[in-house]
Amino acid sequence: MLDPARYARQLALPGFGPAELAALGSARVLVIGAGGLGSVVLPQLVGSGVGAGPGGCIGIVDDDVVERSNLHRQTLHGEGDLGRRKVDSAAERLAALNEVTTIVRHPERFSRETALALLEGYDLLVDGSDGFATRYLAADAAVLAGVPLVWGAVLQYDGQVGVSPVGGPGYRDLFPVAPDPASVLDCASGGVLPSVCGVIGSIMAAQVVTLLTGIGESLIGRVTTYDARSGRFRELAYRHDPSAAPVTALPDDPGSGAAVATRDELTAPQLAALLGETAPPLLLDVREPWEHELAAITGSQLLPLGRLADGIDALPHDRRIVAYCHHGIRSRHALDALQAAGLDAQHLVGGIDAWSVQVDPSIARY
Repeated sequence: MLDPARYARQLALPGFGPAELAALGSARVLVIGAGGLGSVVLPQLVGSGVGAGPGGCIGIVDDDVVERSNLHRQTLHGEGDLGRRKVDSAAERLAALNEVTTIVRHPERFSRETALALLEGYDLLVDGSDGFATRYLAADAAVLAGVPLVWGAVLQYDGQVGVSPVGGPGYRDLFPVAPDPASVLDCASGGVLPSVCGVIGSIMAAQVVTLLTGIGESLIGRVTTYDARSGRFRELAYRHDPSAAPVTALPDDPGSGAAVATRDELTAPQLAALLGETAPPLLLDVREPWEHELAAITGSQLLPLGRLADGIDALPHDRRIVAYCHHGIRSRHALDALQAAGLDAQHLVGGIDAWSVQVDPSIARY
């Protein structure tokens, strides 16, 4: 039994009793990454009592070592840890927080070859990785292993958190295919504010507690976004895509689907040049209304892909049309429909994500 004196302030919470504390103690949670997000998630899980009871544990997957550029946000590590494996310095720091918590070190990469074996015996997966390939892999592996997933992502001043439950709407329903790597910044090139890791990591840890105890409402079918420049949160709803192919195996390329420009496609700089001409093309945004509200290219007309067939006859036949979406996947489908209707059409490769990186960084990325 976990020490009630240690968790007295937690046990004082409405609806939180010994049964909920025991559920946390016996839980087996696997966390990908002991970096910026892991440095927030892991201590808070330990503080909540996760893995401190019989049969419980917290596993840490990370094959990286501590570098000086990590220290401003990866607060599990210090100056004396430079060059050490992150799983080692993280495990030692966590043991100092609570010596009875069982910490399992996995000093390896969460990869296609290791993912399912690493997940064996765990009840829940937390993805605090820093790349799209690992996020898609984690989402697929969680589906195959039959465990819920809590995921988070941070970049520059922004972050987002979501939950993929067993049998419910998941990461691929929100982002069906990964963006073109050339259009995506990472923390090394784009930077990240440490406090964004703190906010997003804290929400992730709270979602783990919610899933394990049933207290509160989990982020199922919703994603929370945070902008540190304004201090604002936004919540976006999404649903399971019934037409999506089921996950039956881990793909060779977890984020497959990145677009390559062809003659029917425009890169972001090419589109920017066209929009500066005296007779610019009609920009057609084929995303959902909530996405258009969140971020849109100035002057674009919204016509979601699901309603394109109903509105295609009203589009001009004497003007070039350029369709765009988030990453260039839906606009590729829109392009086929537009050209089949006899319209002069192209689409933006890499979508508004590429536009934000290559042309207009003031447009919010999501």
